[in-house]
Amino acid sequence: MEHSAVESQTPDAPAGALLQLRGVSKHFPGVMALQNVSLDIVRGEAHVLLGENGAGKSTLINVLAGIYVADEGDITFDDKPYRPRTPTDAYRAGIRVVHQELNMLSHLTVAENLLFESLPRRHGLVNYAEMNRRAAALLKQVGLDIPPTIPVERLGVAQTQLVEIAKALCHESKLLILDEPTATLTSKEIERLFGILRQLKANNVTIIYISHRLHEIFEIGDRVTVLRDGQLVATRPLAGLTIAEIVRMMVGRSIKAEHMFGEDVQVGDEVLRVEGLRRSASAPEVSFSVRRGEIVGVAGLVGSGRTEAMRAVFGADPRFAGRIFVDGAPVTIASPQDAVRHGLSLLTEDRKNQGLLLGLSCLENITITDLAKVSHLGLLHRSAEQSAASALVDELHIKTPSVFQAVRNFSGGNQQKVVIAKWLFRGAKVLICDEPTRGIDVGAKQEIYELLWKLAAAGQGIIFVSSDLPELIGICHRIIVFANGRIVGEVPRTLFDQQRILSLAYEEYDLEPSN
Repeated sequence: MEHSAVESQTPDAPAGALLQLRGVSKHFPGVMALQNVSLDIVRGEAHVLLGENGAGKSTLINVLAGIYVADEGDITFDDKPYRPRTPTDAYRAGIRVVHQELNMLSHLTVAENLLFESLPRRHGLVNYAEMNRRAAALLKQVGLDIPPTIPVERLGVAQTQLVEIAKALCHESKLLILDEPTATLTSKEIERLFGILRQLKANNVTIIYISHRLHEIFEIGDRVTVLRDGQLVATRPLAGLTIAEIVRMMVGRSIKAEHMFGEDVQVGDEVLRVEGLRRSASAPEVSFSVRRGEIVGVAGLVGSGRTEAMRAVFGADPRFAGRIFVDGAPVTIASPQDAVRHGLSLLTEDRKNQGLLLGLSCLENITITDLAKVSHLGLLHRSAEQSAASALVDELHIKTPSVFQAVRNFSGGNQQKVVIAKWLFRGAKVLICDEPTRGIDVGAKQEIYELLWKLAAAGQGIIFVSSDLPELIGICHRIIVFANGRIVGEVPRTLFDQQRILSLAYEEYDLEPSN
């Protein structure tokens, strides 16, 4: 049974409401992003905001953050009319936002990013010693063991995510908004984050929490609001709700088991082998292989070296030593162009900065990986290009009014689908997926799992890097585990167990590295 699109749009304001929205709407060309949304957030609660990609969650957050201005409706914050026109207005009101898409100044240090709005000074000059001291304390609070003097551009996505969270904790806030804060974090980092959030709640800080990891919202949330197609479906207490009920509210239908393992997929010959890969003279060796029709999971903590190893295989990062074989033959991969030519594709963990050309259209992003397919005599064939892009948009259920829409206007989940579409258009023997479901809603996740199994059944080899252990356990044939830049173990499907994999990641088991 499908839920009504609008269950209760004009609720009475609960006692102690910090934030009230009444009839808030926001339009974009061809899209009604928010339609007549009314919502109350109670002071001191953790309020979960859910919905499929494109449901309006990010638009609502951007309105509260002063990035967008609502076209219609009224907002009250802390008993005062609230209509921010810039992020500075939101900041001054006491609202802090950790966005899904990271917004660091990459050329500055971690400390400079953390304290950018309030740099400590002495005699009119920046007090770098004090700045670094304060930054180190913030990093310790979120469990990130890196020097505060390191440039942000040298951090991985998960490390940058923790820096964003630390930055939000730098100043006292009345409302803390977190959009997919755990998308790239492992269980240890998530546990620490939840401890911080519980302490903030105890200090009467209000939290709006967005996540597609439905199992975790019960650990931190008090109430949940579900959006669908820009409209409010329902607001309910989390206590007593099941994941199945929440999913039905989100998508208007039931979703089968979140993860699937393709029992009937036949694993074939070896398609990729990596031997003795070293990223520097002092780095440990990494060796692994992938067979046709096989999905190999890659697990590890933040900073374990899993992403760096995959980027080195793809030629995106330099490597000091090692050999790569495709279909049993040695190949030379010194650049991503070499990797693509030999049949490798990489779906990067940072889609915004490394996976997309944000200023170009959906069509252009999809077809750019193989323009020869849509060209004739050296000239682009526009109708062929449009036909190919439209087919992939339909297949992946990418929400867009047109294939000519710029991808910068897409939700994070739909941007991720465009990255997948471009590699499907290219075709590959091996698809390396680094956090492919980060920021993807539950319905779209299932579609991606099914798509990966379809590719595996067609003979592709899949490498699946993820911080979500249940996800890896649900879809992989085997899982290799990284720690301190090396592979510390390999777990076959018959021995899958979260504790076993975590123990390897923390090097609590005395096991030899897998070859």
